[in-house]
Amino acid sequence: MDDGGRLRARPGQPAAVPVQPRVPDRLCGRFFRGSAVVRAGWLTRQQLRGPAWRRLFQDVYVDARVPDTHGLRARAAAAVLLPGAVVTGASAAVLWGVDLADVRDDVEVTVPPGTHPRRHPGLVVRRSPLPETDVVLRHHVQVTTPTATALRLARALPRDEAVVAVDQLVAATELDLRRLRARVRPPGSAPARVRAVCELADGRAESPQETRLRLLLHRGRLPVPVAQLVVRHGGEFVARVDFAWPDVKVAVEYDGAWHGAPGELARDRRRINRLQEAGWRVLYVTAADMHHPERLLARIRAALAR
Repeated sequence: MDDGGRLRARPGQPAAVPVQPRVPDRLCGRFFRGSAVVRAGWLTRQQLRGPAWRRLFQDVYVDARVPDTHGLRARAAAAVLLPGAVVTGASAAVLWGVDLADVRDDVEVTVPPGTHPRRHPGLVVRRSPLPETDVVLRHHVQVTTPTATALRLARALPRDEAVVAVDQLVAATELDLRRLRARVRPPGSAPARVRAVCELADGRAESPQETRLRLLLHRGRLPVPVAQLVVRHGGEFVARVDFAWPDVKVAVEYDGAWHGAPGELARDRRRINRLQEAGWRVLYVTAADMHHPERLLARIRAALAR
């Protein structure tokens, strides 16, 4: 058996069945500094290169049975690679339950001005002061609050994608849009683009595409629709629609992939029938429609004109 826990076959014999590498209990499900565990005698360098471990960053490893995610890498970066760093930006959003980055994206952390850490592939390090009130402990690492995370994303992302991100943070956390807007309202407190993002976010969207559709309707200079309207007829609940113009009984809904799930088609048909019986006309928007915004806006204008 070699140091990596693999059985070697003798010449002329069938290949030996690999033996599952042994993972020390103290390292099960954990990330760690490779050099530290080698010095402690828990693993040899040869074992560290074996299949039981996954390399996350230079000298940072994790039990290979742990799923490789952006959140895992963000936690490892702030806890082991750069202890004391704060997870910020899209990486902070991931730790708050909003999937704005995947395992292939660089992890963003922020350190105090004057700090000069080594460069590490897969890691983006910002140097910026962060007020103590903007940092909390989450998943055992320092991360910016939902409010501070939203403001960072409003600066870093294109406007529409920043609005999508803020809407998702509102849905996933206790982010209060009124307080967020109040924070950027005083003159000089934030760039105009950040204020615009905070004003455009409404926190009602149930998916990123709903936010993108809402922004498209806004730019199309249509009458302002009511978002997530509950439709009632004869005092009874009929449906809740994404966007609605109640005075003309026209609704617009984003038709996501989930509508093709087993049983959803029948439920959708019954829902459409109830809306039609209540006098409503529903326009469904797909991902393909979003690639032709002028054509889509023309459809909606025609429905409203009727």
